Amino acid sequence: MENQETTPAARRAAAFSVHLFTASGGAVALLALYAAIERDFTLCFAWLGVALFIDGIDGTLARIARVAETGGTIDGVVLDLVVDFLTYVLVPVVAIWRSDLMPARAAFWLGLVVVLASALYFADTRMKTRDYWFRGFPALWNVLAFYLFVLRPPAVVCAALLLLGSAGMFAPVVFVHPLRVRKWRYANIAACLVFLALAAVAIVQDLRVGIGIEAGLVVVAAYFLALPFLRHSPWADT
Repeated sequence: MENQETTPAARRAAAFSVHLFTASGGAVALLALYAAIERDFTLCFAWLGVALFIDGIDGTLARIARVAETGGTIDGVVLDLVVDFLTYVLVPVVAIWRSDLMPARAAFWLGLVVVLASALYFADTRMKTRDYWFRGFPALWNVLAFYLFVLRPPAVVCAALLLLGSAGMFAPVVFVHPLRVRKWRYANIAACLVFLALAAVAIVQDLRVGIGIEAGLVVVAAYFLALPFLRHSPWADT
């Protein structure tokens, strides 16, 4: 009888602990934001890597703890979106603005475009297709910003990529979700691990890497960009 009384409480505690773990990504986002403002971009991306780790496993923990059933009044989906907007959008935009990748004024106004477009994208009910692909560019501004800081393309290329990504969020094309899309899942996870390893090396080297790391990052990006063409159709509505 005692076990029956304590089990619901234990389940609620487990669910709340998962919510707390997800929310910790917001605290990590603030640490990354402070580093970006201080122009410590290596530390900024290190913190964003921690946030990416949290975001990568909290969904699995939520399913194990059945937070949808026992999470009480806290909506885990909304919580996840709030934290993701900070770590995937706001912090990378500030990092680009505070950097020398392009003139500060241009970076600021382009950042406004990115934040505005991303806010709409995060609220789009069509964000995922029925087979769990993302519809449009999935607002991976943290990853795009990391590539810009490592590869250091000309300012005009940086600006073009920001505008292209902003428009791409509403394009009727698909981008793979490496964990949710079943086809090529293990290959996708392997590619993610390769990216994380290369990113870790880049962070250790203060974002100043050799041609080998650069080439590896480009290959990983090319792999993920090619995947929509291996689906039955790269168009989201088919």
